[in-house]
Amino acid sequence: MDFQLLGLTFITVFIAEIGDKSQLAAIALGGSSQHPRAVFFGSVAALLLASSIGALAGGEIGVFLPVKLLKGLAAFGFALIAVQLLWPDRS
Repeated sequence: MDFQLLGLTFITVFIAEIGDKSQLAAIALGGSSQHPRAVFFGSVAALLLASSIGALAGGEIGVFLPVKLLKGLAAFGFALIAVQLLWPDRS
């Protein structure tokens, strides 16, 4: 097992998940619930499942498509999101 890759992945996901809406929802549920441990384990299980699906799907897609193309598609997708966020709403 590549522990450097493991650590880098952990840090990346941890930083990406700080302060997102799912964390705020887990805080709200944990604060208003009689069973905060159930909220904790449910949110951990959901994050593990979502990350596992992403990693496994990414690994499988990486077998069929070249890395350069995948990086280009990701860059294009992020650029589209950035333009959409910066573009003023005309409606």
